[in-house]
Amino acid sequence: MEKFLIVNNPNAGRRKAAKYKKNVIKFLLKRNAEFKSVGIDELSEVDFQEIKNVIAIGGDGTVNKIIPYIINTDKTLAIIPCGTANLLAAKLGISENIQKSLEVIEKNNIKQIDVMKVNEKFSILRTGFGYDSDIICKTPQSLKNKFGYFAYFLSGIIFALRLKQKKYTILHDGKKLSVLATCIIIANAGNMFKNLVSISNNCQLDDGLMEVFILKVKNPVMYFLEFLMILFNKKFSGSKAMYFQAKELLIKNDFTVAHIDGEKQKFKGDIDIKVAPKSVKVFSN
Repeated sequence: MEKFLIVNNPNAGRRKAAKYKKNVIKFLLKRNAEFKSVGIDELSEVDFQEIKNVIAIGGDGTVNKIIPYIINTDKTLAIIPCGTANLLAAKLGISENIQKSLEVIEKNNIKQIDVMKVNEKFSILRTGFGYDSDIICKTPQSLKNKFGYFAYFLSGIIFALRLKQKKYTILHDGKKLSVLATCIIIANAGNMFKNLVSISNNCQLDDGLMEVFILKVKNPVMYFLEFLMILFNKKFSGSKAMYFQAKELLIKNDFTVAHIDGEKQKFKGDIDIKVAPKSVKVFSN
């Protein structure tokens, strides 16, 4: 069997990652597989030339940190989800049950998926500005440790009462768009709340396109109504919301704070976002 690299985020999932690591090692030993194990902060020390498969034990943030080392290579990523959201795993049909997630590796069903490049960073799920960024970046870790994914709901209510519009200039497909928006979501995978709803039925991991959603509403009640319509009815009102697909776009910017796959990022200068089609191999259910 080919060599595996186990990448463990010890702080993920209320420290479930340490327990799951033992399950992964037992799984590999039973199959006489060759492997080595490193922490998430030790990736730069790994010689990836000798690695064929990478097992990520953690959440979406853990996966995001691994992507730069395996994009456009023959390495295949396996996910053992134990983070706060685990959205990519949900999109790929990977269970949060440790035994079922290990079965996905055994099935050896490999899929090639897109990745978005945001300046020099990579995004496998979505990049968010405004309200979406506030929820992700400003929810305290202590709240996430206590309530898990529900912590984002609590923060969502609080930040909805503080909605602020910002002017954005966006260039895409030869067009120029100037808009006052409270929230911009640029998605590769559009699933939210695990895999219960999606911001678009068009969001596919392997279509070579990103989905761009712009919400303009400042009133909290109207904002939630519009957002719910997007989630469940897929309707878009030009005066309140916009949607389009793109392969590449540029956001004119002086300074802004956003999130990439749930990790806070500060941007100085323009933000260039491109799709790298089918650039990462993953084990999928």
